[in-house]
Amino acid sequence: MTIGILKEPTHETRVSLLAEAVATLTKKAITVIVEKDAGEKAFCSNADYENAGAQIKTRDEIISSSDILLAIHQPEQSKIQNLKSKIVIGVYQPLYNPVQMKEWATAGITTFSLDMLPRTTRAQSMDILSSQANIAGYKAVLTAANMYARYFPMFMTAAGSIKPAKVLILGAGVAGLQAVATARRLGAVVEVFDTRPAVKEEVMSLGAKFIEVEGAADASKAGGYAVEQTEDFMQRQKAKIAESIAKADIVITTAQIPGRKAPVLITEEMMKAMRNGSVIIDLAAATGGNTPFTKNNETVHLNGVSIVGDSSLSSTMPSDASKVYGKNILNFLQLIITKEGTISLNWVDDLVKGSCITHNGEVVHERLK
Repeated sequence: MTIGILKEPTHETRVSLLAEAVATLTKKAITVIVEKDAGEKAFCSNADYENAGAQIKTRDEIISSSDILLAIHQPEQSKIQNLKSKIVIGVYQPLYNPVQMKEWATAGITTFSLDMLPRTTRAQSMDILSSQANIAGYKAVLTAANMYARYFPMFMTAAGSIKPAKVLILGAGVAGLQAVATARRLGAVVEVFDTRPAVKEEVMSLGAKFIEVEGAADASKAGGYAVEQTEDFMQRQKAKIAESIAKADIVITTAQIPGRKAPVLITEEMMKAMRNGSVIIDLAAATGGNTPFTKNNETVHLNGVSIVGDSSLSSTMPSDASKVYGKNILNFLQLIITKEGTISLNWVDDLVKGSCITHNGEVVHERLK
C-alpha cells in the first residue's frame, strides 16, 4: 500500500505528516511518497523525509500511484478526475462546501474530512480541530499582545504604576481555554463568556472570571461548539457582553456553529465603547466572524479598534502544528489500515463512518445528505 503526501497551497505552511510521523509508517512496510518541498515551510526537508524512508516524487506521480492521499486543503479542481478510487484525507469543511463534495462523489473519490469526526472521548487522539485550536488560542493572545500599545502585566515602577490589561474571551472551547491560560501567564486580568455553564469550573481553575447568563440552550451534545439560542437569551447575553467589552482592552472571539454563519456577538455599538487602541482577535473569521466588520485574513481598523480576522493562526506555528496534526492523522489511519498494511474500511466504526463524506459515487455523510 502507498500513502502520498501532497504539498499544500502557497498560503499554507503546514504539512500532513512530518518525517518523524512518516518513519512510523515506513517501519510497517508502508510505502510513503512525498511531493517535493511539501514540508519546506514546516522546516522538514526532502532529505529528512528520505532519511525516514520516504521517496520524493512529483505531484502527478503521487496522485497516480497512491492508494491514500493526505492533503490538508482540497486538491486543485483540475486534479479531481485523477483521484478516482483514491482515499483522500484532510480538513475540507464539507458543511460549507457541499457542491464540491457532490463533485468529489461523482468523481469516485472516498473522502474523509477529519473536521467531521464525532466529538467523543475515543476520537480525542485524532481530533484535529482541538489540536489546531489549541495553537490558535495561544497565538491569538501573542498576536494581541504584539499589537496592543500597552503592557499585559501590572508593573510597579519608579515612574508610576501600570495597570494590567483586561482581556475578554468569548467562547471557552479548546482555543478559548488556551487563550485564558496564555493571557494569565502574561499577567492580564481575564474574563470569559460561554453559553455552556459546564465550562465555568475549567475557566476559574485557570484564574479567570466566568461571566454567567442564565437560560442558555443545552450545548452538551454539540461537540464543543456553540448552539443557537433564544431571542430572549441573546438579548441578555448582549447586555452582559456589552458591559464587559466596555472595560476590555483585548477581546478574543471563538464562537462558531457547524455549517452556519458564526454568530455576531460584538456589535458596532459595543465597539464604540471600547478604549482607543483596543484589539479584537476573531478566530471565527472563516465562517463570517463574531463581529459585523470581520474580514478573514485581514485587519480592519474601526474607531481606534483593530479587528484581526484570522482563522489560520495555527499555520503561524507550522512545525508544532504539523507535528500534532500528523499525530492525529496517524491515529486515524490505524482505524482504516490493518496490521498487515492493507486498507480496511470498517463502516461499523462510528469514527470511520462519521468522518466519511463521499464513497462509492455518493455523498454518504448523514448531515450532508
